[in-house]
Amino acid sequence: MPSQLFDRRTARRDAAAGVVLGIESVPDGLASGLLAGVNPVAGLYGYLFGLAGGALFTGTAAMAVQGTGAMAIIVADVGLNSYDDPARALATLSVLTGVIMIAAGLLGLGRLLRFVSNSVMTGFITAVGINIVLGQLDDFTGYDAEADNRVLGAVELLGHLREVDRASLAVGLATVIGIVALQRTRLGAMGLVVAVAAGSLLAAALNGLGDLSVEMVADVADVPSSLPLPLLPDLSTTIDLLLPAASLAFVGLVQGAGVSAGFPNPDGVANPSRDFVGQGVGNVVSGVFRGTPVGGSMSATSLVVGAGARNRFALLVAAVVMALVIVLLGGVVEHVAMPALAGLLIVVGVGTVKPAKILAIARTGPVPLTVMLTTLVLTLLMPLQYAVLVGVGLSVLLFVMGQSSRLVTRRLVIGDDGTVMETEPPPRLGAGEIVVLQPYGPIFFATASVLRNQMPELTDESRRSVVILRLRGADDAGATLLDVLTAYAAALAELDSRLLIVTDNDRLVRQLHRTGTIGVLGSDAVYQGTAVILEATRQAYDDAKAWVAQGVDPDEAPAAIDRAGDRAAGRAKDRDPHRGDWPPDQMAL
Repeated sequence: MPSQLFDRRTARRDAAAGVVLGIESVPDGLASGLLAGVNPVAGLYGYLFGLAGGALFTGTAAMAVQGTGAMAIIVADVGLNSYDDPARALATLSVLTGVIMIAAGLLGLGRLLRFVSNSVMTGFITAVGINIVLGQLDDFTGYDAEADNRVLGAVELLGHLREVDRASLAVGLATVIGIVALQRTRLGAMGLVVAVAAGSLLAAALNGLGDLSVEMVADVADVPSSLPLPLLPDLSTTIDLLLPAASLAFVGLVQGAGVSAGFPNPDGVANPSRDFVGQGVGNVVSGVFRGTPVGGSMSATSLVVGAGARNRFALLVAAVVMALVIVLLGGVVEHVAMPALAGLLIVVGVGTVKPAKILAIARTGPVPLTVMLTTLVLTLLMPLQYAVLVGVGLSVLLFVMGQSSRLVTRRLVIGDDGTVMETEPPPRLGAGEIVVLQPYGPIFFATASVLRNQMPELTDESRRSVVILRLRGADDAGATLLDVLTAYAAALAELDSRLLIVTDNDRLVRQLHRTGTIGVLGSDAVYQGTAVILEATRQAYDDAKAWVAQGVDPDEAPAAIDRAGDRAAGRAKDRDPHRGDWPPDQMAL
């Protein structure tokens, strides 16, 4: 789908695709509002204005910005009905979500999404699908459970099956069967609209028989035959709604990233930060016009692209179609049956659960499986805005644990003929021994202790020895690593031994000077390299051999160290330790 707004050559196909999405979005929008626990019409407004606002600003041209099941569940858990003005609280929540998304886009935070593990997202999305199903059982069966939690409500329902309203259940089952059957025909996604309409007609017929009563949209909300007037947010509720807004923004942006990956621009250029801004604008527009929070919708994007859309014009046509339905057919929308909408959401919820993904993670190993199951259970038992934060925390923890376990330190043995071999580091540092160590993997606060544990232990025999630590690729020492280096260097100095550092990064050298670590190491103890591999390492090794070979008594060690340092200092006499400038023969690792 090209990024331009309109192309005369594809206008007819775009318009047709937009009509399909617009019609399908009417029952979807009502169902989204129902799922969010607000006026179903608010879901309709969110679909309309989120789609219109997002279409003009997203970086991914095909992205349809509408409500999603995960975001609706979060809204339901906020409890907006407890506010003095629920409609205004909803508007505030949507606008605040949009502001956070826009800020994330302008700050270029799209790259942070890669830290969310697949295990966490699979557990979260699976639980959302289960929550969608459980959350619709009341409207689907006509039984109003008193339990606050969806899981407990389902358990309560099982104990009161005789109180299920048969007419509501019949409408819900008919809608589910109709959706499943018709979507496999040539109607495709339009089969959803036909099934909801058929279920609603069945409800109308049952309502005319005796004492049967099936709840309709008109029983819970008035659908005006006009577009809503703007509504300003209530700034006094900003603090209360900040956490759920941040959770909504995070979930929406993660799902939007999936849309961007699934429907890339034809030129292959991806701009996740601009997608953030586009989704944020969609939320602000939705909020101002009384709609629910929205985000990149995989199902809506799949539908409009599959229907033949070629540019953004299709999304704007869909918004216009929805507006016409509201203005011209508002009375018809009021006669949509609530069990039919519940049936639609149950189909969506079941489709959200991906058994293949769950099995793939289960086969990966016990840690990913545990993380997935933990996220799933927490999402089922606690409000989603908190479950999202727990999921993010688990992702960060899993990342840190994974990175810390990847650090492996090897010993480089430099032969007299210049050959270099890799072996395991010695468990203890011997007398007059030179050990060159090469850590492989990320070096940061969580791996500093791992590095120390992989370095040789020091004993009373570790005298007149040198440890050369080759930190290639490390661009930031961090306070923890500097503490480890300082302590190890001090312990070596007490044994008349030394620690030398070989690095290719100016920033690391400056950190060693600024923190005073260089004072413990010695002014000549850092060798900085360039592109010639092992050159600086060999130089450090040669200097270490010369220093060890001096073989003086311990009482003369400080003077011996100074004399050995003079050799390096002679080559580096023009070096300014505060600027990190080094002589040519120490400019390569």
